[in-house]
Amino acid sequence: MRLIDKRLKMVPSNTNWDFFKYAYLTFGASMLAMVLSVILFFAMGLNYGIDFRGGTTIRTESTVPVVVKDYRAALAPLKLGDVSISQVFDPSFGPTRNVTEIRIEQQKGDESITAKTVARIKTALQKIDPGITLPQVESVGPKVSGELIQTAIEAVVLSIVAVLFYIWLRFEWQFALGAVIALVHDVTLTIGVFAAFQIQFDLTIIAALLTIVGYSLNDTVVVFDRVRENLRKFKKMELREILSVSINETLSRTVMTSFTTLIALIALLILGGDVIRGFVFAMTWGVIVGTYSSVFVASTILLRLGVKRDWTKTGGNAGTQYANIDA
Repeated sequence: MRLIDKRLKMVPSNTNWDFFKYAYLTFGASMLAMVLSVILFFAMGLNYGIDFRGGTTIRTESTVPVVVKDYRAALAPLKLGDVSISQVFDPSFGPTRNVTEIRIEQQKGDESITAKTVARIKTALQKIDPGITLPQVESVGPKVSGELIQTAIEAVVLSIVAVLFYIWLRFEWQFALGAVIALVHDVTLTIGVFAAFQIQFDLTIIAALLTIVGYSLNDTVVVFDRVRENLRKFKKMELREILSVSINETLSRTVMTSFTTLIALIALLILGGDVIRGFVFAMTWGVIVGTYSSVFVASTILLRLGVKRDWTKTGGNAGTQYANIDA
């Protein structure tokens, strides 16, 4: 009796797509996107959060509908400098609560906002709504914010250097260079998107960038493991064909992993609230570009650099036991 395979397949079995047919277009587009991201970073800059530039974040809670211009007019006489006011839609507060986030620049002469200044802010806002409360007040001094920027840059750079070293030891330097360029591609494009849309960039985004590095690396290593296995299996096949075959063999696993991850991220993006929205957006974008770079950037770099065929390293099946799972 013939068994019918009813498993969901997001990618057809035994695909034979040529991923390098338009490599000059896909790789060229990636390099152009990286250049544009760098230009956007220097031209527009990032919308740094309080974590990185110092200042105070105040959350207000009220039963009265929020009118941002009224809040701004109430705070204007206090001469607090740069003040940003935005309404926050957070399901955790309930439908009858109206929440705003007020960001105030670092006050001259004060390491953190004083209780007197907070009281002045509350008094000014109570003229609009007597029942308004300030459930959250957070301050970051300029010295701390400067140290955080330096530490964040070091964390991202060191993670990429560690990846370079790890791939170099596990495979060859050509694989390592391809993987690292793909990671730099992912991080650069993510920063470019945050610069273009001026999405707030804070410590949670650094956490997202480090997570993106790990996710993209995982995809790349799966493909490279299959490439290494096929280099031993098809000793006379051209490298371009081996790369294309390897990507096709791991495509089902790659698509399924990315798709299921995106389902969770999109749910968090819609329902997770304002507090984690920036982090989730960075992760969602990172999963998309990370999947793309594993196929169209890392493998293209490896094709251009070439790789020797007379390997003596052991463990040819390492990491490939799940590469051809149906999706």
